[in-house]
Amino acid sequence: MNPFPIDQISLADPADAKPLACLIAEAFHPIAPSKWLIPDDEARRELFPGYFRMYVEDAFSHGLVYTTEDLSAVALWLEKPGTPHISDGWYGEMLEELTGVYAPRFRVFDRELDAHHPTGVAHHHLAILAVHPKHQRCGMGTALLERHHQQLDKAETPAYLEASDAETRELYLRHGYADLGTGPIILPEGPRMYPMVRRPVARVQ
Repeated sequence: MNPFPIDQISLADPADAKPLACLIAEAFHPIAPSKWLIPDDEARRELFPGYFRMYVEDAFSHGLVYTTEDLSAVALWLEKPGTPHISDGWYGEMLEELTGVYAPRFRVFDRELDAHHPTGVAHHHLAILAVHPKHQRCGMGTALLERHHQQLDKAETPAYLEASDAETRELYLRHGYADLGTGPIILPEGPRMYPMVRRPVARVQ
């Protein structure tokens, strides 16, 4: 399989926030943390686009959003040293409005992720990387990672993420990430997620 060309990855246009949110909702619909957040399949399909649009718009304001020309894959990077901007005061009200009766699960989810998030060290947070199911395993995710890793290496900046499951953790291990060292994120009576960090790599000039 030929690698997906990195020059086909570019910064997204804020006008594309809605379709990118729908892409994330579709890609994340079947994964275990999503099913834990909203166990009902139909409710998850209904509520996820609005929930993820909040994340996309936050990334446009406080980070970088990369995508492909056809909007079939997206990466949301937040440029910040600590707690996500999305957990500012307005977030709680929006969360209640967007997730309804499932809001308590989302609050637990956020609390568990925040407990593992590194603080005190400047880094970029890969909040979301999603590829449409029809385009997965075609190299788009790798290209999205490499596009921003190049910038992080130049700036000597580490990266942080939460892998959604053991298989995804293995993928990120192959891309230079390592376990953070705090142990997995364990959702109550639910799946495990894996906090991971990538140190910048010196590149040959």
